[in-house]
Amino acid sequence: MERKIKYSYEFKLRCIEEVLKENLSAESVAKKYGFDKSNLTRWLGFYNKYGTAGLQSRRNQIYTSTFKLKVLRTIKRKSISLNEACLSFNIPNASVIVSWQKRFEKLGNTGLVDKPKGRPNMAYKRAKKKSNKPLTREEELLLENESLRAQVDYLKKLQALIQAEEAVQNRKQKP
Repeated sequence: MERKIKYSYEFKLRCIEEVLKENLSAESVAKKYGFDKSNLTRWLGFYNKYGTAGLQSRRNQIYTSTFKLKVLRTIKRKSISLNEACLSFNIPNASVIVSWQKRFEKLGNTGLVDKPKGRPNMAYKRAKKKSNKPLTREEELLLENESLRAQVDYLKKLQALIQAEEAVQNRKQKP
């Protein structure tokens, strides 16, 4: 598969001017510059419909799911070709519509919705609000019990670490 070549705006305009002003055929101009005639005919269509703005490269164009659905329905209803649909809806390449068709056939309307790209935002965790109500005696005792258990667990871990460190020291001292 060949690498896709991006043609500059100036190059496209020069080729179109050769076809329109010098009355050369699209095939001869395409052959002269060494690219496929279909590219030039597509550029001519965009130039005739949208003027020089139709030749500008449109990177990272984001289309809504309703627009995509409208394009697909128009293609089906009017039985128009992909290139005609590209021209009437100002879509730069037919491969864009082909990918929409595949996703629509596979997943339906949900396939036309763009998924957000990149890393998702971190979830925001709210701190629990403390209530101003005074705690009952039982709730106070439960909180104190929980706190004491945490202290005991901490002290046990600390004691285990100290013992492990002492064991390592004893092993080092014994030859």
